[in-house]
Amino acid sequence: MIEIIGLKKELDGAQILDGINLTIEKHKTTVVIGESGCGKTVLLKHIIGFYEPDEGSIICDGEKINGLTWKQLNLLRQKMTMVFQHSALFDWLSVYENIALPLREQLNLSENDIRARVNEKLAMVGMTGQDNKTPAELSFGMQKRVSLARALVLNPEYVLFDEPTTGLDPIIANNIIELFSKFQRELHTTSLIVSHDISIVFKIADKVALLKDGKIIFQGSIEQLERSKEPYIKKFISR
Repeated sequence: MIEIIGLKKELDGAQILDGINLTIEKHKTTVVIGESGCGKTVLLKHIIGFYEPDEGSIICDGEKINGLTWKQLNLLRQKMTMVFQHSALFDWLSVYENIALPLREQLNLSENDIRARVNEKLAMVGMTGQDNKTPAELSFGMQKRVSLARALVLNPEYVLFDEPTTGLDPIIANNIIELFSKFQRELHTTSLIVSHDISIVFKIADKVALLKDGKIIFQGSIEQLERSKEPYIKKFISR
């Protein structure tokens, strides 16, 4: 599991994270919700090692992430991946090459093995036969699916999702959420999703945390969230 202990971060003179304590349990889906700009993405970037905390620790499977060397961090990233808000596909690469890239950089596989893995993940996200297209030829929803396939191609233990339904219409957003649920069941991944979209919580979350002004003001089950009498929580989940 991932444990976040007393995490603090200041950026450009503003306190973005102010003592975050959160446990992300193995083989579960944890959803961190909160308004735009409350620090959700900054939290993700600490977990993946893009940021160093000002204070506090992040521990993954008993190993402290902050303080690792670059080589050690890269080894850790082989079991942890992130799906970015805007897909972050490389425009000059085909769908196939975008998905194959992590395999080429991290593993010593034959081209046949790479092809087999890419095709497997394309099938999982419903994109079979789209491998020769470029990102510009795909809809935003299809780009999200390719981004998800790329994130899963290394068979990671941990998958981090940054605002996965932003910019999608309700039908496509629901399809993406159903994909997340499918992968969690089939691959037994540990998922952390950050979002301002409260509908995600009620569809796939095993655990919910609400982030406000750099602090976790609630964490628990969906049932506990719905029973909360705190005015801000009631207002947020009724949006």
